[in-house]
Amino acid sequence: MANAAEQMARNVNLGTFAKAKDLQNRILFTLGMLLLYRLGTFVPIPGLDPVAYASIFESQSGGLLGNMNMFAGGAVERMGIFALNVMPYITASIIIQMMTQASPTLEKLKKEGEAGRKQINQYTRYLTLAFALVQSFAISSGLSHVRIDGIAGPFFILTGVVTLTGGTMLLMWMGEQITARGIGNGVSLIIFAGIVAELPKAIVNLISQARATSVNVVFVIAIAAMVIALVVFIVFMERSQRRLLIQYPKRQQAHGAAQGQKSFLPLKINTAGVIPPIFASALLMLPLTVVGFMGGNAAGAAADTDVNGVLSWLAANFSAGTWTHIISYCVLVIFFTFFYTSIMFNPEETADNLRKYGGFIPGIRPGSNTAAYFDYVLTRLTVIGALYLTFVCVLPELLRRYFPEIPFYIGGTSLLIVVSVTMDTVTQIQSHLIAHQYEGMIKKSKLGGRKK
Repeated sequence: MANAAEQMARNVNLGTFAKAKDLQNRILFTLGMLLLYRLGTFVPIPGLDPVAYASIFESQSGGLLGNMNMFAGGAVERMGIFALNVMPYITASIIIQMMTQASPTLEKLKKEGEAGRKQINQYTRYLTLAFALVQSFAISSGLSHVRIDGIAGPFFILTGVVTLTGGTMLLMWMGEQITARGIGNGVSLIIFAGIVAELPKAIVNLISQARATSVNVVFVIAIAAMVIALVVFIVFMERSQRRLLIQYPKRQQAHGAAQGQKSFLPLKINTAGVIPPIFASALLMLPLTVVGFMGGNAAGAAADTDVNGVLSWLAANFSAGTWTHIISYCVLVIFFTFFYTSIMFNPEETADNLRKYGGFIPGIRPGSNTAAYFDYVLTRLTVIGALYLTFVCVLPELLRRYFPEIPFYIGGTSLLIVVSVTMDTVTQIQSHLIAHQYEGMIKKSKLGGRKK
């Protein structure tokens, strides 16, 4: 039987949305921020020669630059002020989360509530600034040879560092503002907007390549059907969860003993989300980027045959579509899935909190036995989640190997991000509408009581 919240969710319609003015303002604020982000991707850093950089990006598009460009909405291809995107912030957030598990000081801050959370967020911002400075300095130094004639190298590097770092910090602020005053998770929506903005270009490329290579129309339709089926599969897996029954004991009240309450602890199959594919793809793209940059300095390294041999081996074995790349990708996705799940869910802490509130799992003793049961169930779910992520991420790599005309955007990490962020945003919109219904019911009940 559906509960009251589920019944109210079914009654949500356009009429309810038209009355929710606060939700409309939040959506408009979110769209305005995303529009500003898209405009920033077209503003290039000062002093860069666009023609010379276009040739460099073309040669490096299969490496880390191409991977970053996918999440930056084309800003890397144009070397816009938002070229770094929010990747330094994501890296800093994950490192802070890892340190929270290892550092007693940060773990104590985490348990202090809102004040501790604000302090941890401040540490995350400082680490984001450090990462942005290092990455922007590396990018500006690497691009100093393609600057416009007449601009000094140190001045170009300085302006590049200031511009790229400022763009990342501005995006971080915009993401926080969207989370607080808009709808959905701000950082995720910024990445989502970048991917979706480049999606029409990928579809046009697919159609044009199909015409140029005389690909059968049935084949293109089959690819589209496969993408739709993959989206349905991702939605099913992201919504799947294991619900553990939690029993609370009877409590003595003034009029007698109250009946024990029951609730459920939901454990998602994919607790790690889209973090494992992002980290795995970034690590695998790094060797190709090193090959590209060192290959650009071939004049100084031509005499070193050993270096050239290593570069040739990396380029041959870690290019997209090779079996070495595919197998390494599978191993890294599985590893990061288990690793990040262990950070996101602590069985001992959950079992301890459950024991403090008097809850228990029927048939399992509270304390260490409950923690061991949580770990057992979570491990089995993580195995399924790791296999699911591996399948979704490796499928486009196999298609790329056997069908090179398929663009990079079909499947993989980008599709995971788009579907996951869409589901999360729709859920938050629905929650706001349900809360608006509750507020309307409370106001009506108060007015009715006053009339009586």
